[in-house]
Amino acid sequence: MKRFAMSAIAAALLIGAPAFAAAPQVKTSAPAFYRMMVGDFEVTAINDGTTPLPVDTLLQGASKADITAALKKNFVAAPLETSFNAFLINTGSKLVLIDTGAAGNFGPNLGKFAANLKAAGYSPEQVDEIYITHMHPDHIGGLLADGKVVFPNAVVRAQKQESDYWLSADNMAKTPAKADYFKTAMATFNPYVASGKFKPFEGDVELVPGVSSHSGKGHTPGHATYVVESKGQKLVLVGDLIHVAPVQMAHPEVTISFDSEQKEALASRRQAFDAAARAGYLIGGAHLAFPGLGHLRKDGKGYDFVPVNFTQIH
Repeated sequence: MKRFAMSAIAAALLIGAPAFAAAPQVKTSAPAFYRMMVGDFEVTAINDGTTPLPVDTLLQGASKADITAALKKNFVAAPLETSFNAFLINTGSKLVLIDTGAAGNFGPNLGKFAANLKAAGYSPEQVDEIYITHMHPDHIGGLLADGKVVFPNAVVRAQKQESDYWLSADNMAKTPAKADYFKTAMATFNPYVASGKFKPFEGDVELVPGVSSHSGKGHTPGHATYVVESKGQKLVLVGDLIHVAPVQMAHPEVTISFDSEQKEALASRRQAFDAAARAGYLIGGAHLAFPGLGHLRKDGKGYDFVPVNFTQIH
């Protein structure tokens, strides 16, 4: 009888208890930046967002079936959610930004660079130098906001061969299929040119102490990579030498339709990747999965990419 009474009381309490719905899903991530040291230099990878790319139709030099199989082996599929990364280097005396993200140039999923830069503890006014790997819209969009200069105190630099190509109305007339790319480049860089803030360079040169340029043409006529060196440590920011790591690491011979000169792009990738694998230094890629930083090692005719171990700066 006593047991029955207790059960009745418990049932009554349950009946009278309010019902709670499951917690709603949040479906947002934390601000996407990652910070590490290269010698005495602070390097911050800053993500502009991700967007799905139909890589099975964009990649060239392999069958669709082989591309699909390579993606599946790496637990991904087409369309592949692809990162768009920029890199900020604080040398202690200069704040140098490599690329600026797409802003509104490449679909609605991007354009997070400005907010992530702020979340990382920096403001556009603090940036001293901006080095552009190349002038495709997804690397230069962050230079402007609503048609106005975003980085008022920065000098913007790119390989002269790159700017000579994309800022030329004659070249645009000769290449009507890429007219939108030319128009975007001109509209983006003209305010910096007009204010004397755009200063192209030629060849492999040290731009500020510890940060130098290196030719990596093929993806575009003047595509450049940037070498960061401090205290015997080295990081090479390879820009668009690679787009689809799950396929192109194991099969570097596979190119992408965005490459203006397929053979040159392949040669630049092999040269840069062989050197990184041989010497063991870091690389950073604009379209490697965020934060896009890691080491390479040779694996037959291709490479293994080993992402950086997550480490907090102490």
